[in-house]
Amino acid sequence: MNIGIGTPPVVADHRQQRDSVAKRAHYSPPWADLSIIGVAGSSGSGKSTLSHAIVSNLNLPWVVILSMDSFYKPLDAASSKLAFKNEYDFDSPEAIDFDELLHCLSELKAGKRAQIPVYSFEKHQRLEKTTTVYSPHVLILEGIFALHDERIQGLLDMKIYCEADADTCLSRRILRDVRDRGRDVEGCIKQWFGFVKPNFEKYVQPQRGVADIIVPRGVENRVAMSMVTQYIERKLLEKSTHHRAALKSLESGFESEPLSERVIVLQQTTQLRGMGTIIQDIDTTSEDFIFYFDRLSCLIIEQALNNVHFKEQVIQTPQGYRYQGLTAKGEVSAVIVLRGGATFETGLHRVIPDCRTGRLLIQSNVRTGEPELHYLKLPKDISKHESVLLLDAQMPSGGSALMAVQVLVDHGVPQDKIVFATYSAGRVGVHRLTKVFPEITVVVGNMVADFEERWVEKRYFRC
Repeated sequence: MNIGIGTPPVVADHRQQRDSVAKRAHYSPPWADLSIIGVAGSSGSGKSTLSHAIVSNLNLPWVVILSMDSFYKPLDAASSKLAFKNEYDFDSPEAIDFDELLHCLSELKAGKRAQIPVYSFEKHQRLEKTTTVYSPHVLILEGIFALHDERIQGLLDMKIYCEADADTCLSRRILRDVRDRGRDVEGCIKQWFGFVKPNFEKYVQPQRGVADIIVPRGVENRVAMSMVTQYIERKLLEKSTHHRAALKSLESGFESEPLSERVIVLQQTTQLRGMGTIIQDIDTTSEDFIFYFDRLSCLIIEQALNNVHFKEQVIQTPQGYRYQGLTAKGEVSAVIVLRGGATFETGLHRVIPDCRTGRLLIQSNVRTGEPELHYLKLPKDISKHESVLLLDAQMPSGGSALMAVQVLVDHGVPQDKIVFATYSAGRVGVHRLTKVFPEITVVVGNMVADFEERWVEKRYFRC
């Protein structure tokens, strides 16, 4: 199925007010201001070990390592032949695709996703597949030329240079290349004296002069390790503080400004109020709660589907008549915000049995209350879908909803093709969401007091 969102009639002054709000409201997720740390040094100097030790010490999911080895240029037939004879110079800056590296880092720095090339050292060739990197808060770029290109230097927040004894570097390189890259000792030594050592003196060692920190002895240098980890922890704390302040600032005006005309609250019919009574009754059994919540979720999803584009279609009825009906313009997919949104899955598949779904896991930090993105899996080609349903059981403050919509937008889904559907929402949450993303449609089963504790998923899943 494929869908787009129809624009309901609006009063002129409401449209002007919405446009004015859209111009001044802005939301930046924590990964929009990416901090990049460059780690350079000779081959075998301990760059990778140091980078992994830093990540291990921090023990956080938002600090990732990007190896410059992924950005070796594709080889033509003649160069590939030389590579298999250990006669191709992989230790020259000419071997690195700095333009592609700059593009990927710039995309990540802007809060977008980047497709990282995959290079095979066994085949001496770049593979067709890529690796997607999205939403890191801190990225560690490690490679012998991490501080070489001035354009790359301009994107770095910290520059580190690793030093080690030449004999140590050679022994480490031999062990790595024989173990991980399918090479023999003779070939490693041939490359070392033919390319690695002279290029180190010509290209690698000069990077020492631009480094902020010089780290001799790699992971054994506890003082340097402590400096780097403290710097990263401080940057993450700054990001968290700014993010929470930005969320707080979006609350302004929620009591006085009217809700967006794209917010649809289900009409509280007697049937709806009756189901609501059963769902919210503390004495309702688990079986009845699940039955009536599934029934209500179907109504919410059907209302969400009323806000997509359809086209006319003439069909033949069993009685032989021509019926002029409607069919969806294209595919409708759904993204479930875990775990609350999973309560909508039964209703979703009753309404759209073949609907493709994705998953987002956004959890609030127990100390700060800040929403954090922990997991992401979206349907393939989601940016080409005519409409995307974003499902969550509740939207108390709007923090998770803001982050979820931002993820879809970052992956190419236009705002006006997103329909956020939820059982209950607080006015401040709806205000925040539509203030930042005025073109999305929001379907709410029930408006409640702001900052209501999440309880639906606990009763639905019985835990």
